Amino acid sequence: MSEEKTPGTATARPGRRTPLIIAAVAIVAALGITAAVGLGGNDDKPSGSGSAIAEVSGGTDSTKAATVLDRPFTKPALVLTDTKGQKYDLRERTKGKPTLIYFGYTHCPDVCPLTMSNIAIAKKQLPKADQDKLQVVFVTTDPERDTSAELAKWLPAAGDPSFTGLTGDFSAIQAGARQIGIGIDPPKKEGDKVISMHGAQVIAFSPTTDQGYVLYGEDASVDDYAKDLPKIIKGENP
Repeated sequence: MSEEKTPGTATARPGRRTPLIIAAVAIVAALGITAAVGLGGNDDKPSGSGSAIAEVSGGTDSTKAATVLDRPFTKPALVLTDTKGQKYDLRERTKGKPTLIYFGYTHCPDVCPLTMSNIAIAKKQLPKADQDKLQVVFVTTDPERDTSAELAKWLPAAGDPSFTGLTGDFSAIQAGARQIGIGIDPPKKEGDKVISMHGAQVIAFSPTTDQGYVLYGEDASVDDYAKDLPKIIKGENP
């Protein structure tokens, strides 16, 4: 069984994980202040997978799945390979489009397929015109195993045939993830297992600014996405 970690946690463990950023946001909201919340590494120094800082508004409703960032992320300048084996320039191809970006891997036993499924189900509840606008990009954290062909098989089953799957050089993927506060460690073998540790957040990018202004943790449900996607598609805060 592979393992994952959410940025901000010191160790990884199989099964359910609670993103510490969501807990931190709840505390910030309760205090009614604006604070810098680390999205990667530990409290003392960045981890090997790097770290990023996002400012979370003190007015954030801690009961919501979505966290609206005071300092939106710039979309990563990633040029990778899609499921057809073609070059895919993330900024160019998603410019001016509402976009959800998630970093994960196809051998993930739980969080990755559940996240893709939740988004896919919520997307189907949108009007057809809005479904066509929404871009969902899945970037592998395990490119050695997740080839274009593997992603092409997995994504329609786990999520939706319209979802974009990207693979490529691990160092480029890791650097791109770090730019939006997602920590990724290189997959490593331990006996007959391959452990892939990565952050489980979904980042939503506005079609009006191309900035990543909304963050979802791994506990975001179908209902959470279904409620928020119409606003995200318009570039509004959920």
